[in-house]
Amino acid sequence: MGARLIKIASVYFVLGIALGMFMSISHKFDYASVHAHINLLGWASLALAGIVYHVFPKSAESVLGKIHFWLHNVGLPIMMIGLFLLVSGVAGMEPVIAVGGTVTSIGVVLFMINVLKNVGAAEGTTRSKR
Repeated sequence: MGARLIKIASVYFVLGIALGMFMSISHKFDYASVHAHINLLGWASLALAGIVYHVFPKSAESVLGKIHFWLHNVGLPIMMIGLFLLVSGVAGMEPVIAVGGTVTSIGVVLFMINVLKNVGAAEGTTRSKR
């Protein structure tokens, strides 16, 4: 699961960079909020979660990890598409953004619970005795 999240995160990284370049070239910075969310919730958060799941495989194998994966990866695109459309002038997108944001947020809370429950000393490491 860790590798899958890192691969998905790299797609968000390219999308975030592409949107940033578009805004820079066109001098249209209306999509700054979309750009920020793609980079933070897509690239950074998913990459970090992927690293956590790689280093702590017990958390990746848990039901909480699997639910987090799906909620984050379903909710975030819904929220980003809704936000992009809202900024583009499409009225009535707030409920779409709210649904996507809520689904993503629930996934993030489950990730936190998973970390608190299943993350301990990294596999293959030893703790020094003092």
